[in-house]
Amino acid sequence: MEIRPFEKKIWLSSPTMHGDEIKYVQEAYDTNWMSTVGANINEAEKLICEKVGCKEAVALSSGTAALHLAIKLAGERLYGQPKVGHGTLEGKKVFCSDLTFDATVNPIAYEGGEAVFIDTEEDTWNMDPESLERAFETYPDVKLVVVAHLYGTPGKIDGIQRICRAHNALIVEDAAESFGATYKGKQTGLFGDYSILSFNGNKIITGSAGGAFLTNSTEDAHKVRKWSTQAREDAPWYQHEELGYNYRMSNVIAGIVRGQIPYLEEHIAQKKEIFMRYKEGLKGLPVRMNPYDKKNSEPNFWLSCMIIDEDVMCRQVRGEKEVLYNPEPGKTCPTEILSAIAENNAEGRPIWKPMHMQPIYRSNAFITKYGNGRARSNAYIEEEGFKDVGADIFNRGLCLPSDNKMTKEQQDMIIEIIRRCFD
Repeated sequence: MEIRPFEKKIWLSSPTMHGDEIKYVQEAYDTNWMSTVGANINEAEKLICEKVGCKEAVALSSGTAALHLAIKLAGERLYGQPKVGHGTLEGKKVFCSDLTFDATVNPIAYEGGEAVFIDTEEDTWNMDPESLERAFETYPDVKLVVVAHLYGTPGKIDGIQRICRAHNALIVEDAAESFGATYKGKQTGLFGDYSILSFNGNKIITGSAGGAFLTNSTEDAHKVRKWSTQAREDAPWYQHEELGYNYRMSNVIAGIVRGQIPYLEEHIAQKKEIFMRYKEGLKGLPVRMNPYDKKNSEPNFWLSCMIIDEDVMCRQVRGEKEVLYNPEPGKTCPTEILSAIAENNAEGRPIWKPMHMQPIYRSNAFITKYGNGRARSNAYIEEEGFKDVGADIFNRGLCLPSDNKMTKEQQDMIIEIIRRCFD
């Protein structure tokens, strides 16, 4: 097969629009409902509830905003309302997924808490229940767990629920990447005491921006709506009795979300087809696709990822911002593959760098079931038996072009590019 750069760039995951979106945006424009109230917001919230199966959804400006208010609400429920200028988690530790985007973690810091990172399991690349159990043995007073579903694949969330119940801990579920995915027939977004979605530009359903807070409590939904509009009291003037935020979704963005949601199942089917084509096309290579629990879960296949077998990894060294690798016959590494994909006008991406390896969180605790050790960026102080699953996935894994507008022929070309990296 001749390899030629794609004329039009193949993106990792770009918005897929259908036409209904512009109709609702135009409706907002024509009716002059351009701010944070309007029919699109109401309808988007209704559609989200119908898709997920929750009683209440609050449309917000981003998934991060939704996480912040979910974590703030959990902190207030656990520890009471703080003084102005203090977070609800001031001085408290919070267990959090380690292999995730930093938006999962940052709201803990917004509220004055300290994240303790829980290692990843190899079966789903999500929070490892055994490591979480060990974390409670080390920090028995922790009462909040923030758990993400990576790349659209559900974690073993029922096991995490059982552990949290045993320790009287609340769960904030970050389903930003997993809208439409199910675990044991139940939608992600229904497993947390509070849960969230994201409609960022690259998500499986997008509003260009935006997110949603999910709950079965009307009282909690009302509180989040109030907080998201500067916590204004019901008075003739602007009356404020607690801290608020400018986090409400605009009626314009809600129009895009409203137009997108009916296509969720179609997008999932397209993403699954891409995943399966990679799986078939890469057969015979010393690689594996990102795993999921086939018996209990159905991902939304937002991103197709792969991990290279350890014995065919060429030497690769990552610094804080730069990376070097040494090409070797028959071997490769994520850097070489990503470079080859980029040279042919397609976009891949490294796996999320684990949070305990990030400079900003380097001093935070990290808990794994595999022995003891303390991480320092890309190097480790290790004791016998120590293993860092998330760091290993980061080292050997990569996200492949997963855009649902990519043709079969284009994907075949990407597969061929990957194969040639092993020559």
